[in-house]
Amino acid sequence: MLKGTPFHPRTSRLCQAQNWRRWAGFLAASSYELTHEREYHAIRSSAALIDVSPLYKYLIRGSDAERYLNRLLTRNVEKCAIHQVIYGPWCDEAGKVIDDGTLQRLGEDSFRLTSGESNLRWLLDNANGLRVTVEDDSYSTAALALQGPSSRDILAAVTDLNLDELKFFRLAFSRIGGVPVTISRTGYTGDLGYEIWVQAPHALQLWDLLLEGGRPYGITPTGLLALDIARVEAGLLLIGVDYVPTTRAIVESRKSSPFELGLGWTVRLEKNFIGREYLLEEWRRGSTWAFKGIEIDWLSLEQVYGEYGLPPQLPSTAWRMSVPVYAQGRQVGYATSGCWSPTLKKYVALAHLRTPFAKQDSRVEMEITVEHQRKRAQGRVVELPFFDPERKRT
Repeated sequence: MLKGTPFHPRTSRLCQAQNWRRWAGFLAASSYELTHEREYHAIRSSAALIDVSPLYKYLIRGSDAERYLNRLLTRNVEKCAIHQVIYGPWCDEAGKVIDDGTLQRLGEDSFRLTSGESNLRWLLDNANGLRVTVEDDSYSTAALALQGPSSRDILAAVTDLNLDELKFFRLAFSRIGGVPVTISRTGYTGDLGYEIWVQAPHALQLWDLLLEGGRPYGITPTGLLALDIARVEAGLLLIGVDYVPTTRAIVESRKSSPFELGLGWTVRLEKNFIGREYLLEEWRRGSTWAFKGIEIDWLSLEQVYGEYGLPPQLPSTAWRMSVPVYAQGRQVGYATSGCWSPTLKKYVALAHLRTPFAKQDSRVEMEITVEHQRKRAQGRVVELPFFDPERKRT
């Protein structure tokens, strides 16, 4: 049975569209208004408040916690300072990605790991014989993402925390209206933003305080449709859409390594971790696949639609499906997510491409359907992210 998040008593009243979707066993609003347009523009021009409580969350504690996590993640956890946040994947023995998420170092021997899918059994299996405890914190901790150019001003209005000192991918403990919270400068929009972690019994109070404090800054409750466009613009992976986790891959060809997902920068081959031997070999020989962005040429879209006397008719929401990509007369990959970017004024897609065809500015064609006919639009390969504003890190 689907459950509401700790914020559901508030979000359910605001959701005019009643277009709920499943997220990790919880109800999540696709949009609060009848369309998502205003919510998307809040992410890029003011501030969006997004309920991200359905994220899986695990508290990992103990004198062996660092050693344990350093063996699981491809990142070097030993270099993760207290109150720092790092992002990375974790792999099976063959170096294929199980999941990806953020790791928060709350203290010397205390961490919080987030993930897109349930990883509790895998975490527990790998904890045998170590002085470490793994606690599923998914239900007891609620989370909000406050994202957008005004997010810093809103937090400054409701907390005494010196936000100028809270660097990108760092966290701090604070209070908002007396409510104890953990604030991390992280997010899934590719913009300036924060995520606020709170004990579930205080969730409604936190929601009310943020909406009240953010009203002068245009704070807008925002659903997943707007978030999906923002994360595509930011070139951020979505598990189960842009890659298949090894736990759900029926055949080997559906599995991906971190190198094949554009996450090579997270792999530290100098240390030992699960899957290292296979990834070291892949690093030496080179990867078969690369994860890149594709920008579709607008004139090409006009020509394809013009054959039927139509202007380009692009979806208003991000799409999630496998779409063939071609080059030199044959299929060389497939796109997994795409959208019209209102900020960039471009039609963009995330794609898996065979390495020889994944170089910057390589010309490709992406399949589109016009009047029930399969056509191809011209495009070029670009590095990710599509959108990367300076304000995100400064």
